[in-house]
This record gives sequence, C-alpha cells and structure tokens, in this order.
Amino acid sequence: MTDLSGKTVAFLVAKEGIERVELTEPWKAVEQAGATPKLLSPETGEVQTFDHLDKAETRPVDTAVGDTSVDDYDALVLPGGVANPDALRTDETAVGFVRDFVASGKPVAAICHAPWTLVEAGVVQGRTLTSWPSLQTDIRNAGGEWVDKEVVQDGNLITSRNPDDIPAFNDALLEALSHGAAAQNA
Repeated sequence: MTDLSGKTVAFLVAKEGIERVELTEPWKAVEQAGATPKLLSPETGEVQTFDHLDKAETRPVDTAVGDTSVDDYDALVLPGGVANPDALRTDETAVGFVRDFVASGKPVAAICHAPWTLVEAGVVQGRTLTSWPSLQTDIRNAGGEWVDKEVVQDGNLITSRNPDDIPAFNDALLEALSHGAAAQNA
C-alpha cells in the first residue's frame, strides 16, 4: 500500500443522521494508510452518528465547511445515513463545497444515501453511480446512470450502495488517493 502521509481527507456531514460505520470505517482506513482525516460540517461543535435509527456516538467537528477550501484537502468522503445527506443538500455552502470538489478533479467518495448531495450539487449528469436503491430515480432524473454494484468509479466519483460495501469503497478511495499522490509526486 502506498504511504499516504501528508494527505488530508475531508469528511463532510450534517449535524445528525450520519450512519456511524459509513463515517468511522473509511476514517479508520484513511488513518491506517497514513493520511489525516478531518471532519467538516456546516457548523462547528459536535455531530451525532447513528446505528441505523439508534443514536450512537458524537464526534467533534474540526472545521465548519464555510471556513475552509477545497485546496486544503486531497479527497472528500460523503458518508450516508438518510437524514445526513438530506440535511446536507439543503445547505448552500456544503453543496457549493461538494460542487467545487468534484470540479477540482480530486477524489470524491459517496456511500449509501450520500449521492443525494451529488445530485443537489448538479454533478451527476453523464456519470455512472451507485447508491442505496431508493436514490436511483433521483440520480437518473439528474442525468446520471444508476447501476447496482458494490463500488463504481466514474472519473473522480466513487460510489457504493451500503455498509456491506465499505471494504470495496475504502479500497477504491485509497487507490484513488494513491494515484493522486503518485501524480503529484511525478
């Protein structure tokens, strides 16, 4: 595995409704690869994770999304949960950050319901994605192609369906980050 020391990965979430494992497992994979994860949210303070519908742990926010820049990060992860991306897609600053991140060409990884934020950012037109099955109509209506696969990579977008896909999701994220590292070190 490529050493990703010096890389910083943004994890963008709303205040609550985050599916815990869709945040903590990619976070752990990023840390184990030597990169630094940072938790972003529309507001500072703490965010509430969930195990499906049951409250789990809270986590401290590192930076409000409005107080940072795409230039500060090498990749973006959008965890799911139903309420999390539904709230995030109503925050103009968060949606703008996602839009700018996709436009940057850096890896953007979204799992489960998180592609809702990609739809809101207007970045799925002509792209192939996967997600929780209930989002397929939203993705198609936004001009994307929805497929039922464990992980889909289309350009800099990486998407997966659900927590069962986390190992493949993490592998695709780390691979994309290492290619970015190789390109920047060349």
